[in-house]
Amino acid sequence: MYTEEKKARTYMKPLKKLTLKVLSNIDLNIKKNYKVYRRVLTAISLTQKPIYKTWDHKIITNGREIPVRIFVPSENHSTKILIFFHGGGWVTGNIDSYTNVCTNLANETNHTVISVDYSLAPEHPFPIGVEDCYYATREIFQNSELFNCTRDDITLIGDSAGGNLAAVVSLMARDRNEFIPKKQILIYPATNYDHSENSPYPSVKDNGTHYIMTSQRIQDYMDLYVPKLVDRLSPYVAPLLSDDLSNQPKTLIITSEFDPLRDEGRAYGLKLRKFGNDVTIEMIRDALHGFFSNPLSTIEIAKAMGIIRRFLDVNETMREE
Repeated sequence: MYTEEKKARTYMKPLKKLTLKVLSNIDLNIKKNYKVYRRVLTAISLTQKPIYKTWDHKIITNGREIPVRIFVPSENHSTKILIFFHGGGWVTGNIDSYTNVCTNLANETNHTVISVDYSLAPEHPFPIGVEDCYYATREIFQNSELFNCTRDDITLIGDSAGGNLAAVVSLMARDRNEFIPKKQILIYPATNYDHSENSPYPSVKDNGTHYIMTSQRIQDYMDLYVPKLVDRLSPYVAPLLSDDLSNQPKTLIITSEFDPLRDEGRAYGLKLRKFGNDVTIEMIRDALHGFFSNPLSTIEIAKAMGIIRRFLDVNETMREE
């Protein structure tokens, strides 16, 4: 398994590999310093001057006040919508730190992007964040006419922890029978709860120490997000554990070659197929976890955007006009 991928590892430039190894070995202590990470991410985003128009709103539902930011493509925008859930291990990240990602996504796909600023752990542990995502999504679906679109025009999308949240919202939607997403895009999603040495997935071991997002850091995020061990067995934490993945949206899963989460993302796609769902699985070669929000990963981002546009059936001629 993954013979071609293992061969490809030999082509990573030695200096790049050494740099990644050094960065991976720095003791970041996520559990202790998560508030610092939040401030740094926000500070970086504020230094990038916006060249677009956005609208900030709050969705008030079920006693919750959930901020969202709406991004409209600069040209040729359609009435279709992407509901975006950001990454950051359910602990860091927000609509500010993902503003450039969502702007790029809107312009590349000609979709309006609605970014959900869900509550973060550890102040708001599972299931608060995912419930925020669910309720915000439900309100958008139930009021789709306000965006001049149909429910079939709405796609869920997220990266990393956000990919996990998108998958879980789709499961919740089926279980609660309040709306039905037609499509979802999961970018290097977390689909399992165990990223220790006991993980059954080779990528956790192969890519878990030398590629910045280490398996230990993923475990630290999980400890903050789901402090109760019994909750980690819930498919709303680890959708790969679900006994029933029927009636799920048409799905695109994008994985990164040098990512501890690579194999569980693929495994989730294969299990979705087993239950009769339409699934496309694509791996971006030579990519690290987090590339989609890394402005230096221009080649990998361009490849991913092309895959996303094809999945969304974006008219390339219209996009280039």
